[in-house]
Amino acid sequence: MLTQSKPQKLNWKPIIKELEAALGTKNVIQRKEELITYECDGLASYRERPALAVLPRTTAQVAAAVKICNKYNVPFIARGSGTGLSGGALPVEDCVLIVTSMMRKILNVDLENQRVIVQPGVINSWVTQTVSGAGFYYAPDPSSQIICSIGGNVAENSGGVHCLKYGVTTNHVLGLQIVTAEGDIVDLGGQIPEMPGYDLTGVFVGSEGTLGIATEITLRILKTAESICVLLADFTSVEAAATTVADIISAGIIPGGMEIMDNLSINAVEDVVKTNCYPRDAVAILLIEIDGLAVEVAANKHRVIDICKKNGARDITSAADAEMRLKLWKGRKAAFAAAGHVSPDYYVQDGVIPRTQLSYVLKEIEALSQSSGYRIANVFHAGDGNLHPLILYNNSIPGELEKVEEVGGEILKLCVRVGGSISGEHGIGAEKRCYMPDMFTVADLETMQWVREVFNPQGLANPGKIFPTPRTCGEAARAMSDTSKQFDTIKGVERY
Repeated sequence: MLTQSKPQKLNWKPIIKELEAALGTKNVIQRKEELITYECDGLASYRERPALAVLPRTTAQVAAAVKICNKYNVPFIARGSGTGLSGGALPVEDCVLIVTSMMRKILNVDLENQRVIVQPGVINSWVTQTVSGAGFYYAPDPSSQIICSIGGNVAENSGGVHCLKYGVTTNHVLGLQIVTAEGDIVDLGGQIPEMPGYDLTGVFVGSEGTLGIATEITLRILKTAESICVLLADFTSVEAAATTVADIISAGIIPGGMEIMDNLSINAVEDVVKTNCYPRDAVAILLIEIDGLAVEVAANKHRVIDICKKNGARDITSAADAEMRLKLWKGRKAAFAAAGHVSPDYYVQDGVIPRTQLSYVLKEIEALSQSSGYRIANVFHAGDGNLHPLILYNNSIPGELEKVEEVGGEILKLCVRVGGSISGEHGIGAEKRCYMPDMFTVADLETMQWVREVFNPQGLANPGKIFPTPRTCGEAARAMSDTSKQFDTIKGVERY
């Protein structure tokens, strides 16, 4: 990303005046006490107060705000509901935060063509609520789906419980209307699944606000399955549960979702949610959702039960009615929140590994827990190998956050070593940019930055995210050594 050369002293008066003229006085937030709300996203470890926050309601207002930022060479950052977990919406010094939470209209529902057009502030679960009466639903379902926004889901390419069978956000976005980093309004994709030309929609989804701001999103919705069954199997070891996951996939069965929770997570959930469904003495539980035609679900249910028993499952609970299915899933959806009741703070990671490496990696995470002295709760999307280890600590103790970050970094490096990734759905943001060189070569990173420059030539859109900054990122400097200079400066301009 190109670095903007900001004036030494920025005069905010004309900027505020123009923003108020474009968006209305009440939609420009400048009081310091009000801006505290926007100092961080779900990754609350780091905070930076923006200079201003604006609340647009239309695409035209977003475009106007972006153009004003360009005029005065001010960095801007898009923010949705603020539930992100990688610091993707973390403000930078003297920036304007463009908050899309007031853009919450469902613009069009087209059941015949199985699509819905929404503004970015629409909450994830609202989409399914809107179409469920007609027998449809929106598949991507992050644990935070009752509060996270579609715009944020697009920015981070969010997943969820059902991403194993149905894919993550990018698999359900048909088209986008975006405001580019220079304030132009552009349409990407369309209203049909396959469009000719370059897949710019695919490039934009997951770009974390570095290529522009999505203001209208065309989503694909699915028909609700004829039959759905949820199984809960409890095991005496996490490794046995992990082996069961691999065996189910090897048998040619693709469940709607498969989730593992360890004993620490199980008891935290039961203390808070009180489902009375999770056995407190289980070392691990495996939640499996099977959906499809009734005959298919019935056949696969028995095959899955046999595989669970073969791997030592003690008990297996089966739920076919909607109320009981919801009850079994309730604890898993509340797992992150429940961790906050057993520890003053927790640090969550988001690595991905091949399913065949689950048992090995979980043992290594346990070894890290023992050597570091930090308890680690494991709750994750086991079907697609997307780990979410929660490292429990006390942030009020000086130096604890830095130590926990090191443990989290070791987990990410472990994921890469076994053929995985440093992120499955939370994004890179400000938090994990230091580990990009562990996964990508210098040439890879340079190519990505050329793409970013095409969309974001002045470097004003969400600066300092995704890519390592060797000046301030010690981990990146260590990982890349002298090679960092090869991509830090290209054609005489500084890059992030």
